[in-house]
Amino acid sequence: MRSDVLRLPPGPVDLTTFDAASAAGFPEDKDQGKEALAGLGAELAELQEQLFAQRGADHARSVLLVLQGMDTSGKGGVLKHTVGLVDPQGVRITAFKAPTDEEKKHDFLWRIKKALPGPGKIGAFDRSHYEDVLIVRVHEWADADEIERRYGAINDFEADLVESDVKVVKCFLHITADTQKERLLARLDDPEKYWKFNPGDIDERSRWAQYREAYQIALERTNTEVAPWYLIPSDRKWLRNLAIGVLLRDTLRGMGLRWPEADFDIDEQRRRLETEAPIA
Repeated sequence: MRSDVLRLPPGPVDLTTFDAASAAGFPEDKDQGKEALAGLGAELAELQEQLFAQRGADHARSVLLVLQGMDTSGKGGVLKHTVGLVDPQGVRITAFKAPTDEEKKHDFLWRIKKALPGPGKIGAFDRSHYEDVLIVRVHEWADADEIERRYGAINDFEADLVESDVKVVKCFLHITADTQKERLLARLDDPEKYWKFNPGDIDERSRWAQYREAYQIALERTNTEVAPWYLIPSDRKWLRNLAIGVLLRDTLRGMGLRWPEADFDIDEQRRRLETEAPIA
């Protein structure tokens, strides 16, 4: 399984041409897929710990995982089943809701910058700065010139992050309208899932074509060499979780992480432990 098959090609984007239920090179069997994800756990945990262990070093690095997708695409599921494989002390999760009155007083990236992961950490955004060129575009809450400015601002922002040793991993969780309908109905069929249902989701669903167009434009305009998009097939939950697990593993592998060298005399510290008694 290789994550490069998930990378969005450059150029115009037509989401109707991408299969939301399969990815080349990944298992087609649910049990095999779940087993493969579990098998990633040990390596992901070690890589994340190496990243965290280097947090005090010069040029300490971090990872920003951006999760975007239509309602019910599974952002929360990814956080639970994939990001949940690593030590939570090395992870910072931020779920972006509608901006507060205070946040509205600032540029749209202000609240995003406040939530960035610190050195040695994996940051995960459940929705992100892309909401400000998606829902804002669909509902016409900003004019065309402002939205155009934001595409450029996003590209500049992400390039600056990469320059400052933040690896940006952007995932679009791709589902079909039929899958979304099934998942919304499942929430209405199960009293334990009523809390997940929001009547407003049906209102937004009526704008499916507008959201698809907004995503296509945003994906095309911000699919850069330093911060590319990855298209995650998300009609099948287990495949979605596995695909992002492989992508996260390959990203961490590619960073060439190592355990930090000791900054003390190992033999001297061993001698002290062996010869110096604790104070009674």
